[in-house]
Amino acid sequence: MVAGDFRKKIVEKLKNRYRLIIYNDTTFQSVWSMKLTRMKVFTLTSLVSAAIVVFVIFLIAGTQLREYIPGYPKEEYREMLIRSALRADSLEQELVTRDRFFQTINAIMRGEEPPDFSMDPDTTSHVERKDLKPLNQDSIFQDKILEERLSLSLQGNRDPMGNLGNLHFYLPVKGLITQKFDASKSHFGIDVVSQAGSRVSAVLGGTVLFAGWTLDTGYVLYIQHTNNLVSAYKHNASLLKKTGEKVNGGEAIAIMGNTGELTTGPHLHFELWHEGKAIDPENYIVF
Repeated sequence: MVAGDFRKKIVEKLKNRYRLIIYNDTTFQSVWSMKLTRMKVFTLTSLVSAAIVVFVIFLIAGTQLREYIPGYPKEEYREMLIRSALRADSLEQELVTRDRFFQTINAIMRGEEPPDFSMDPDTTSHVERKDLKPLNQDSIFQDKILEERLSLSLQGNRDPMGNLGNLHFYLPVKGLITQKFDASKSHFGIDVVSQAGSRVSAVLGGTVLFAGWTLDTGYVLYIQHTNNLVSAYKHNASLLKKTGEKVNGGEAIAIMGNTGELTTGPHLHFELWHEGKAIDPENYIVF
């Protein structure tokens, strides 16, 4: 009976009505009033609290404030994780491509015919690589490897006189030079601007050392010549020759374009290397 009476008193208290009145402090006139019960006050307070909780959750989940929650990764960290996952996904294929690239160079150095990997189902052919997007080509170090290894392909073809002035160089592309050779700024060639789609020609006859894609310079092509020379053609729209092919001076080898991350418009970045050192092409070619 005691417990029943207690519950009845609680219910009666919740149902008891009260009046909330606001008076004018000067005239003591009633300005506003409202009838309330403890049940209504409890219900109203619960609804307001729930609305505040929902608003705070939406504010944190839908804005940048969520990054300030301990343990929640920042947006730049998530982007880094995505980029790392993409590069890790393509690393195995790039290692295979690198190994076969060096196999081709070694075969050329020995005077042998380079191996043909075009029929290998595990390798993407040169034609198929043209349709690939740079995002999945993890070759940011390939340019540096090529530049550091140029002298290796010249050890078996020494010219003690090194008389480059007697060579007849063909013009790689007709256009206007927008940036000159400057080794102090790591610009080891010249930039020639011409109409997009112009043909790119080999400056001398030789053998293609490498023809493919790099992340920084897009479609590139390296040619080994006699007289300890290697020429490089970068940012092409497409390549007309494959690694290991023989080319003649003045022969079309590529189509000028605007590929790679280190480019601001259609142009050809052309380099000349002699005994592993970059030289100014304007000293030997009239543009």
